[in-house]
Amino acid sequence: MEMRWRAAHGRAPSWLAVLCGAMTIALIASVAGQRGGFPARAGADPVTGNCGFAPDDIYQKEFQCNRYGEFYTPPDPLPPGSPGDVIRSEPLRLVYEPSGQLGSWVATATRIMYRSTDARGNPNAVTGTYFEPDNPWPGAGPRPQIAFAPGTLGQGDQCAPSRMFSQSIHFSSGLDIMLGYEELFVATMVARGFAVVVTDYDGLGTPGMHTYVNRLAEAHAVLDAARAAKQLPGTSLEPNGPVALWGYSQGGGASAAAVELAPQYAPDIDIVGAYVGAPPANLLDLLPYLDGSILVGVAGYLINGVIQAYPEAAQAIHDKLTIYGEDLLSKTKDQCVAETALTFGFHHLSEYFNDDPAQALSGEPFRSLLDLQRIGRLKPTAPVFIDSNRFDPLVPWTGANQLGRL
Repeated sequence: MEMRWRAAHGRAPSWLAVLCGAMTIALIASVAGQRGGFPARAGADPVTGNCGFAPDDIYQKEFQCNRYGEFYTPPDPLPPGSPGDVIRSEPLRLVYEPSGQLGSWVATATRIMYRSTDARGNPNAVTGTYFEPDNPWPGAGPRPQIAFAPGTLGQGDQCAPSRMFSQSIHFSSGLDIMLGYEELFVATMVARGFAVVVTDYDGLGTPGMHTYVNRLAEAHAVLDAARAAKQLPGTSLEPNGPVALWGYSQGGGASAAAVELAPQYAPDIDIVGAYVGAPPANLLDLLPYLDGSILVGVAGYLINGVIQAYPEAAQAIHDKLTIYGEDLLSKTKDQCVAETALTFGFHHLSEYFNDDPAQALSGEPFRSLLDLQRIGRLKPTAPVFIDSNRFDPLVPWTGANQLGRL
């Protein structure tokens, strides 16, 4: 779903994820060879992330030990405040590859945790990354901010963008590998003088399940990231400066949901426009496209996220699943998308449901819960550029077409 490139004949190539996975493995092998491999460390503390390395060994701490670091554990209870308030922040090491020797970003990064609102309207804590450009803004007026919604990275906490920016390539064991594919776009934007804030989304990085493609939780996380960035000290952002939304695939849905919810949820943000690429605007239309594809496993992310957001439906959902469906949920909840593609790619949804998948997904509780995630019932007040490939094999263009005709 996160595919951004297109083949010459206009189709988004479904084999691209496999290619990315192969490139990831090759890069890992190359870097591991240069550094003598990635030995496991015994006695790691799963809460603090202290793996026994020297305090100044940033590479080892970030690359191997920060999966469940203390930064990502929200205070309980959350401090009083409003959506977008910064809970904590810290400097973040930026790399293009784990050793940090490939080159340097023309920006400084801050890892943030901020207040937001979940799918049920309750306050939650979300993490993300703010990028302050080294270069001045070359245009007129104040420096603009891009609130960037990332594409599908996975459901495991290790896949969170704010973790990936400090590693670029993630490798733990087995197939737990991931390439931070969004970093090149972000690096390009900051080099051009844009300030960028990237949300991790609800439950990605922080405790709890990531509520994958939940339009409310994602929209709130994107908008509140923009608010949080403006609260950070020492940035070049102005309180009332312009904000643009940007996202592709999962991020395209989050960008679309954010721009249409902004007039009610975040009227204080001056949103000047939104880029919405390949948005999964209607999840009921999406699932048949996933069936048999290399990314069919992301159905596990979707179902896990639905159960997390709407636990009252959990038993009814589990009743529809086979033992293979339960295995899908159990494994994907801790996976990045590369491992999910390599583990479940090209399987069929019929393996995972007791009944015909079309009937199971068109019946309750799926129909009502997935319909809640439909984007395009509200009209944004900012201009929106919608980009979709009519022949996209994974995300149907009908959702984008629906948005454009609103």
